[in-house]
Amino acid sequence: MYALFAVLILAAMCIPLVLSIRSLKRGNSPRKALRVNLTAFAAVMLLAVAMPFAVSAATPDDNAQPVATAAPATAPAPATSDADAAAAAANADGMKYLAAALAVGLACIGGGIAVASASPAAIGATSENPKAFSKSLIFVALGESIALYGLVISILILFVS
Repeated sequence: MYALFAVLILAAMCIPLVLSIRSLKRGNSPRKALRVNLTAFAAVMLLAVAMPFAVSAATPDDNAQPVATAAPATAPAPATSDADAAAAAANADGMKYLAAALAVGLACIGGGIAVASASPAAIGATSENPKAFSKSLIFVALGESIALYGLVISILILFVS
C-alpha cells in the first residue's frame, strides 16, 4: 500500500512535467502547460494529504487475542486500553512531524519571498554605487535567515519534545 502511494506521487510529479515539455515543444499554449502543472500539483497535494489517513485507517492484526485482566471488585475498569494509548502516542508523533514540516515550509516560503524582493534591489543599488554592496548584502542575508530560523525551530520540535 505504501509503495503504491509513493509510485502514485512520483508519477503525478513526473508525468505532467514530461507532458508540459512536449506540449511546449509542439508549440501549444503555455497556459495549457500551466493548467496541467497546477492540476498535477493539486493531485500530489491530495495524495500527500490522503496518505496519513490511509495509514491511520489500517486495521489492527486480526490474529491478536485480547488480554483479559482481572480487576478488583472495588476498582473501576480502566478507561483506556493499550491500543488507545498507542494511538494517542502515534497521533502526538504525527502532530510533531506536521508542526516541523509547517515550520520549515512556511519559513522557506517567507524567506523566498523576502529574498525575491531584496535581491533585485540589492543588485540595483550595487550597480549604482559599488560601495553599497555590503549594506545590501545584509538585507539579502536577513531574508535567507528566516528559512534557517524555521529549520532550527523544526529541529527543536523534533528532538527536544
